[in-house]
Amino acid sequence: MFPAEALILIASVLILLGIASSKFSARAGIPVLVLFLILGMLAGSEGIGRINFDSYELAYGIGTLALTLILFDGGLSTPLSAFRTAWKPAAALATLGVLLTSAIMGAAAAWVLGLKLIDGMLLGSIVGSTDAAAVFAVLRSGGIRLPGRLSATLEVESGSNDPMAIFLTIGLIGVIRGEMAIGPELLGLFATQAIGGTVIGLGVGFLGVQLINRIRLESAGLYPVLATAVGMLAYGLTVALGGSGFLAVYLAGIVLGNSRLVFKRGIFLFHDAGAWLAQIVMFVVLGLLSFPSRLVDVAPQGLLLAAVLVFVARPVAVGLTLLPFRFAWRELIFLSWGGLKGAVPITLATFPFLFQIANADRIFDVVFFVVLVSALFQGWTLPILARKLGLQRPPEPSAPVTLELTALRHVDGDIVDYYLNLDSRASGKMVRELALPEGAVIALIARGDRVIPPKGSTRVLPGDHVIVVLGPGTRPLVDRVFAQGAPGEALPRDVEFPLRASSRVGDLEACYGFSLHAPTDATLEDVILERLGPKRAEVGCLVPFGPVALRIRELDDAGRIDGVGMVIVPIDPESPPTFSPPQRRGTRWWIRPSNPRM
Repeated sequence: MFPAEALILIASVLILLGIASSKFSARAGIPVLVLFLILGMLAGSEGIGRINFDSYELAYGIGTLALTLILFDGGLSTPLSAFRTAWKPAAALATLGVLLTSAIMGAAAAWVLGLKLIDGMLLGSIVGSTDAAAVFAVLRSGGIRLPGRLSATLEVESGSNDPMAIFLTIGLIGVIRGEMAIGPELLGLFATQAIGGTVIGLGVGFLGVQLINRIRLESAGLYPVLATAVGMLAYGLTVALGGSGFLAVYLAGIVLGNSRLVFKRGIFLFHDAGAWLAQIVMFVVLGLLSFPSRLVDVAPQGLLLAAVLVFVARPVAVGLTLLPFRFAWRELIFLSWGGLKGAVPITLATFPFLFQIANADRIFDVVFFVVLVSALFQGWTLPILARKLGLQRPPEPSAPVTLELTALRHVDGDIVDYYLNLDSRASGKMVRELALPEGAVIALIARGDRVIPPKGSTRVLPGDHVIVVLGPGTRPLVDRVFAQGAPGEALPRDVEFPLRASSRVGDLEACYGFSLHAPTDATLEDVILERLGPKRAEVGCLVPFGPVALRIRELDDAGRIDGVGMVIVPIDPESPPTFSPPQRRGTRWWIRPSNPRM
């Protein structure tokens, strides 16, 4: 067999075993990255596979490419709301937090391993950052759902703290080699990494959105490849200009993931699969690079340093860094425990070999051991800790399937396939009772092998596939009606949802889970007119009903209410709604809008 054919056979077997181990991981509760590392170790020169692999340069290249794909997928999956919510504490952890962790670990490593202080600081810098691949893998594949701010802080920090770790690692290697002095040169290197990664990543991301939406490719399958090329360009261009490529590709992914793209679902599915494949390849390769016999030799020192990292360095860094942001003590404990280590430290641990630093093999072995302990011990116990601290939230409703309007590029809408479970709010109701927002229409119902044209009297049942055509702004409401399980996140405030004036109050309450404190058999038009009086009904009138406010959007030629807008805001006489300009009339707020048909 030729070497290329043997390589293909070995790679396919390892990937198949990696996929199989991911299934075992979900059942056994063991972090999947640990199994991938163990699989690589078993396939290595000291394992049963007897594959001799000791190329640190090749491992660095594979690890860098894999991390780029993982970070790009992480950015695509990070909602902009999470980034806005957590960017301040995440930025503090990604900079000052990494610096404090590295300093404490560096001092401990110098003392435990008997190294020079500068060499110990190099080891501390290598293990100082939280690894995005590890965090994304544990949180998303482990089924951990946390409060929004906490989850966003951990994910955004892990995706954006690589510039600090790389800056410290490269900077200290330069100091050890006598090429750089501690001081302004180091600060300049960090500024170049952070600023370059931010500016180029955002810029390439915005340009990528325009390119993907404007270009007309012959095959739909090329759009995910085009998106990948945008991410790779963000990384390569940034590195070529001296910035942080990892930060750039993460930010480019956030820009693309939060923009409206053609073939967006296909792009997401492609990169989700690519990220999984990258994780398997990366951790298996890094496992191949290790030597179990050498890990046994450094086990006592590695266990001690892992304990310092888990119980001292990370908690101190989190506690001091997040002091101004008023996190609850339970959240601080979880953030401390969630500082997982993974592929980034192992990849950075190849740098001392590449630059021929003394004690490179010892540094690599200790880093590998610490990462293995961190991933296994912390990753395995993370779901347990979330439950013990009362931070585990109910799982989100199963995401519906979106059928993209790919042929109509600039249409702002979706066709969504909702599968009904017993616990769906829509199950057992007639179509006329669903109180769907204006702009949402049920196109058909698939039941078994039958297609049922929907009528007002048609009852939707568990097991049905309900195909809904959605207009702009209606998706959050319709998701609450059809999605599996109880509603996860609250509806966004200060966003107006269009409703039909003919919808009944009882149907609205049953479908969306709140009370309007009005007769259930009345229509929205009826209750608005009852509050306002027929002669005072004008476009723009806003009337509070418990936790929501209803606004008249349209009147027909006869003066009847034709369209209603619903806003999820508490109506408080001391704090009027955020529409402008408000005028007080009696006990109600009335608005004369500048655009009556908004």
